[in-house]
Order: sequence, then C-alpha cells, then structure tokens
Amino acid sequence: MSTMAPAPVAQADPHAGHDMSTMTPAAPPASAAQPDPHAGHDMSAMMPNMPAAPSAQADPHAGHDMSTTTSAAPAAQADPHAGHDMSNVAPATAPVPAAQSNPHAGHDMSTMTPAAPAAQADPHAGHDMSNMAPAPGAQADPHAGHAMAGMVTPPNVPTSADTPGRQPEMPTPAGATTGPVHAADGLFDPAEMAAAREQLRVEHGDVRATAVIIDQAEVTFSEGEDAYALDVQGWTGGDINRFWWKFEGEGEFGDGVEEAEVQALYSRAIRPFFDFQTGVRQTYRPEGDRTDLVVGIQGLAPYWFEVDAAAFLSNKGELTARAEAEYDQRITQKWILQPRAEVTLSAEDIPELSIGSGLSSLQVGARLRYEIRKEFAPYVGVEWTKSFGGTRDFLEAEGRSSEDTRVVVGIRAWF
Repeated sequence: MSTMAPAPVAQADPHAGHDMSTMTPAAPPASAAQPDPHAGHDMSAMMPNMPAAPSAQADPHAGHDMSTTTSAAPAAQADPHAGHDMSNVAPATAPVPAAQSNPHAGHDMSTMTPAAPAAQADPHAGHDMSNMAPAPGAQADPHAGHAMAGMVTPPNVPTSADTPGRQPEMPTPAGATTGPVHAADGLFDPAEMAAAREQLRVEHGDVRATAVIIDQAEVTFSEGEDAYALDVQGWTGGDINRFWWKFEGEGEFGDGVEEAEVQALYSRAIRPFFDFQTGVRQTYRPEGDRTDLVVGIQGLAPYWFEVDAAAFLSNKGELTARAEAEYDQRITQKWILQPRAEVTLSAEDIPELSIGSGLSSLQVGARLRYEIRKEFAPYVGVEWTKSFGGTRDFLEAEGRSSEDTRVVVGIRAWF
C-alpha cells in the first residue's frame, strides 16, 4: 500500500471498486479503538489505485470477497437487513440521518415481521391476525400470515361453552324466518310444486321392498332324540307400513309336527327402529288348535339387541305372551356369535296345552355362525330349556322332562 495517497476523511469511499450488488449497506464505521481485522494481511495486490483511508476509518472489508457476506452491525443495533437479498435495491447516494432513515427502503416487506423495539410491547402479541386486511392508506399488519407460537386460541367451533376468544355468533336475521315454507313456491305455482314434491316422494321415498329371513332352519340332538325346528319370517311394503308374516314349527323325526304357528300382521313404524304389529295367529297342536289376536312390537333396541315381543288372546279367552331377544356379537368379519333368550308367560292355567300360569318356560342358547356370504351362514350351537310352575307340573305328570339341553346345527339365510 506504499504507493497509495491518503484522501480526505470526508470524501473517502471505503467500498470503491467493490461489487456491492448483493450486499447489505454497511453498518456505521467502527471506532478507532477497534483493532484492524486485516492487520497482518498482504494488501499489496488489492486495488493499487485506491486511496487509503486514515487509520481511524480503514475499510475493514478491503481485499475481501463480500458478494455473499452481510456485514455485521454493532451489537447494540442489529442490522435489520441481515440475511436479505439486496440485489434489487439501489444503495443510497447520500447518507441519511439516523433519525430519518427508512431501514426497509426498497425491500419487499409483505411477508416480514419487523422486530419491535425491546422497550415497546407488541400490541398484537397472542392474536391471530392472518385474516385481517389493512385499512386503505394504513400500514400493513406486520403479523399478517404469521403463526403466533406459544399462544393458544380456542377453536371457533359450535359449542355450548362460553369460550373466550370465539367469534361472536350473530343472531338469525329476521328475514330468514319469513316467506313460504318452500322457497320454490315464491317463484312457481305452489300447486304445481306440491304435485312435484309428492311425485319425488313416491319415486324416492315410497319404495316397495320384500324380504324373506330364515332365522333358524336346524336339527337338534338331545339324549338320543333327534328333532327339527324352523323359524322363518318376512315382510313386504315400504318404510312405514308393511305386511309382516311369521312361521314357526318344531317336531321330532318320525313323530310328525309337535307344534306349528303362522302369523299374519300389519306392521307400522312408530320409531326409527321399532314397529308396532297387530294381526292374527293360527296355532296347530295335537292337543288342540288355537286362533289368537296378536298385538306386539318388533325392532332394534339400544346396544343392537333385536327384540320381538307379543301378547296373544285366543278364541277361547286365553291370554299368553312371548318375548325374544338376540344379539349378534361379531368376532371377525365372518364369525358371529349370537346369544338368544326366549320367555313365555300365561295369565292362567291351560291344562289342555300343558301350560301353567305365570312364567311358563325359559329358553337360553347361543349359536356360532360363519357367514360364507351375508345371505348364507351355517351355524352350530347349544340351547337350554327350563319349564316352571304349573307347566313343569303338567310335563312331569305326562312323564316328560321339564328341563332339556340340546345341540343344534343349522343354517341362517335371507333373500
């Protein structure tokens, strides 16, 4: 640097000859008390025609490649542009007083949050300002689009709790509750629209369907006595009104039918999962036939219990009742265990049919089926039957057992 002439302090350009296209404007020069960071470097090949600055104002960056470096600012005043791309910013031609300089001149500050002075609290701290638009002519919200880490804001979801931070719910406008029930009636002839709605209900809501359910078609084995049982039911109609029929029969092989019954019922939906049923039942027994008036309910109880309960009033004035409940416990997608219970009651003794008053009999069983298809499933199971009170006495007087346990094998199907 022996050939370089010193220039006046006020006119020396410390960055003359350097490529400053990607640099952040330099911070205020260091004081004379700070050591020269280039002391001991060979500066003989660096810009021989550049005048030297006084030692108190030596350029700390002379001879260094500053294209990707951001000059450090004094510790007390952090450089607001540190780490920013300044390639599109024109450097200021003249220094601006510190009190009036705009630290963000030429910068795209649309997505930045400038640091607030340490002594001033952030007025937006903890607020979600992402959906707020600045007023015309006002400065853009520095927190727009920023997540306010550490602040928990209650979600704006419907709830019965009065949670602070939720957006207030505006009352329903008065006009929302006025006008016709169907908006189309305000534009078209109400009579024509009523006819169109009725046609839509018939085509999409008044669907007629039919089903046949073979609940039990099984063979039973008990102490050398082989028997059979059949329980089939079905219905036809819509969602509200149906014709429902039921058939049950049982007997022993070689001895013919022991008991059989047929029911013809009108069924009407009284709840989303329950139907009221009424009709007639015809029962066939060797001891004597009966014709009964039937009143009952059938449906799906809470926790998915299938329930079928009915009361029967015979043509001889005999009042009896029967209730069944079963539950499908799914073990896998194919294997299903079905516990089942049935209880029969009688208001009086019926010696002709070997039925006593009160609790007549209880039948409890379980069947494990494998669904080859949803519509077809073979099963195996066990069933226990116990008679009580007068019914037990009638059976024992006839030489029959009042308690019986059977193994069952059968098929369940529907179509």
